[in-house]
Amino acid sequence: MRIALVTDYYLPTLGGVQTAVRALAESLRADGHEAIVFCPLTRPSDDPGVVGLPVSSVFRPDGYPFAWSPQRLREVLRREFAARRIDVVHTHSEMFAALGAIRAAHDLGIPVVHTMHGRIDVYTRNVLPLPAVTTVLLAALHGRQVSAAGIQVAGDTPYTATRTARRMWRVMLAQSRASDHVLVPSHHFAAKLVEQGVRTPVTVLTNGIESSVLDAIGEAPLRTLRSDEPLRIVWVGRLSPEKRPEVLVRAAHAFPDGVRVDVYGDGVARAAITRAAAGVPVTLHGSAPHHEVLAAMRSAHLLVSSSFDFDNQPMVMLEAIATGLPVLYCDPDLAEVLPEGGGFCTPTPDADGIAVEVRRLRDDADAITRASEAMVAARSRIEQRTDAVVDVYRSVTAR
Repeated sequence: MRIALVTDYYLPTLGGVQTAVRALAESLRADGHEAIVFCPLTRPSDDPGVVGLPVSSVFRPDGYPFAWSPQRLREVLRREFAARRIDVVHTHSEMFAALGAIRAAHDLGIPVVHTMHGRIDVYTRNVLPLPAVTTVLLAALHGRQVSAAGIQVAGDTPYTATRTARRMWRVMLAQSRASDHVLVPSHHFAAKLVEQGVRTPVTVLTNGIESSVLDAIGEAPLRTLRSDEPLRIVWVGRLSPEKRPEVLVRAAHAFPDGVRVDVYGDGVARAAITRAAAGVPVTLHGSAPHHEVLAAMRSAHLLVSSSFDFDNQPMVMLEAIATGLPVLYCDPDLAEVLPEGGGFCTPTPDADGIAVEVRRLRDDADAITRASEAMVAARSRIEQRTDAVVDVYRSVTAR
C-alpha cells in the first residue's frame, strides 16, 4: 500500500509523536509498503521518505516549526497525494499539517485514519499564552478546516469542567468525525473519546519501537542496585508544564543521600526547572541525540514519569521496557503501558508521593531487580507491528 503519514511534529525535534511516527514508517517500509512522512521542516530532510511542508516564518509554538498556511498546505498535499497515488492518509496531530491532509484527502476521495496521540486540552492549557483567549482563535481556525458544527461537550466530567477544555475537546471530536477510523494507543483515552460521543470506529492499538532501535539498544541489562552506588534516576521528555518536570525536581529536595537524577529534554519550562534544581542532585542535559538518551536509560536504575492526567501512552515508557528499566509513575492510568510488576505507582501524584517511593526503593534493591526482570521479559511485546494497522488501512479503503 501507499500510505501518507502526516504529522505536525517530526524529526529532528524530539517527542513521543515523532518517535511513534518514525517507528511506524520504518516498520511499514520493512514490510514492503510505501510510507511517506509529510511534516513541517525548517530545512530539507536527508531522508527521501520525508516531504517537508510549508511553515510559518514567525510562529514557532514550543519551539516546533509550525505548518502554515492552510491553503498552501492543502494545495501541496493534494498535489503530492495525487502524484504519489496515495491509498490512505494517516494523520498524527490536530494542527494544520493534519488538517490540510484531511482536506486534501477529502478532495481526492482518499480515506483518512487518525491516531489520537494526546490530550490537546491539557497541552494548550499549559503551553499556549493566555489559553482562555488563544484557544478561541485556535478552535476557530481549526473549525474553518474541519467543521465542529453540532458537536456538544458537557461539563460533567473533571476533564471537561472548564470552558477552555470543552473547546479543545470539540476540536478533538471534530477531527475524529472527519476521519474514517480513529486509532488510540491506550484504553483509558479511548474510553474518554467514546464517552464524549465519538461515533467513528475506534481501535485501541499500541505504539511500538522499531526493530532498528531495539537492535541498537542490544540486550537489555538487568538492573541491580549495590549498597555502595547511587540510585540513578532518569527523566526524559519535553520540559513543559503538562509533563510536570518541576514535580520531580521538588521531590528531589527530599531525596535521601545516594540518589542522582539526570533530566533529558528541553522546552519552555527549562529556565524555571534550572532555578528549582539549584542545590539538589539533578543534572539538566538539555536536548540530546536519541542514542544518548537510550544509553542513559540503559545505565539508570529507574525512569520517573511525572505527568498526571495528560499522557496517553508515553513512548519513553516503551523505551524503558526496551532497555529493561523500571518506571516510577504518578498517573494510575499509565499502569496499562507496563507489564505487571514492571513499575511503581506513587501513593500520591505530587512531589511528596515521588519522594516517599524513591526513599522506599533506595532501601529496597530487590524491588528494582524484580521490576527490571519484568521489563526485560516483556521486551518482545513492544516491537512495532504493522499487521493490525494495515488491517485498518485495508478496511477503510474497502469502504
